Amino acid sequence: MELDDLVVSKAIIERFSEKLLSYSQIDVAIVGAGPAGLMASYAIAKRGLKVAVFERRLSVGGGMWGGGMMFNEIVVQEEGKKILDELGVTSREYKAGYYTADSVQTITTLASYATKAGAQVFNLVSVEDIMVREERVVGLVVNWSAVDMAGLHIDPLSIKAETIIDATGHAAELVKILRQKLGAKLLTETGDIIGEKPMWADLGEKSIIKNTRQVYPGVYVVGMAANAVFGAHRMGPIFGGMLLSGLKVAELVAGNTQTSFGP
Repeated sequence: MELDDLVVSKAIIERFSEKLLSYSQIDVAIVGAGPAGLMASYAIAKRGLKVAVFERRLSVGGGMWGGGMMFNEIVVQEEGKKILDELGVTSREYKAGYYTADSVQTITTLASYATKAGAQVFNLVSVEDIMVREERVVGLVVNWSAVDMAGLHIDPLSIKAETIIDATGHAAELVKILRQKLGAKLLTETGDIIGEKPMWADLGEKSIIKNTRQVYPGVYVVGMAANAVFGAHRMGPIFGGMLLSGLKVAELVAGNTQTSFGP
């Protein structure tokens, strides 16, 4: 068969356009495709909701790709290991209560499970604003990351969603937009973003589940964004809490339905 270059181009344009139109109105929009965001997208998609993840970078995985200081190994505790086992990710015991796993295998497996479950990832897309109706966030305003990087004056498009999840990590970028644009009072002790505390893995891991919750009507925080918003410690390259946080937010936004980890 002789390949037609134009057919190749048309196939990409038409199929991507189908995806974008199909996911222009969704149940859940997740901003950030790090481990917490991907875990949440997988668990939410398995519950039958329409979920899309918007990632500004070319690749998904967030900070998990680099492990610790570009040593591409991660550490999880017992609770995190159970999730890796259910996903089929290989892990090894280092000492009692500590397990290591290859970061590349972990994030590629998680991304595969999420997308096969029905979560749609839109990479190279930045969220530059939110949509608000009657003091509730009802959607995102998005543009190509390249537009933002080049400083081009090009208007964005809108995505409507019943629920928004900020999975942007330390920066908590979506919640920052919420504060800057609306001056909205958050569901924190101060009503503002408290900010993350210094590295303390034990306390950071223990607090992340508690901090994974709604921060404003229609908006939840997950992963390191949760600890940053609610003022808890960072935890470095131990990732069990990120995975557990993703499961927790899925329970909150989609109902506490049993999640199957099968392929």
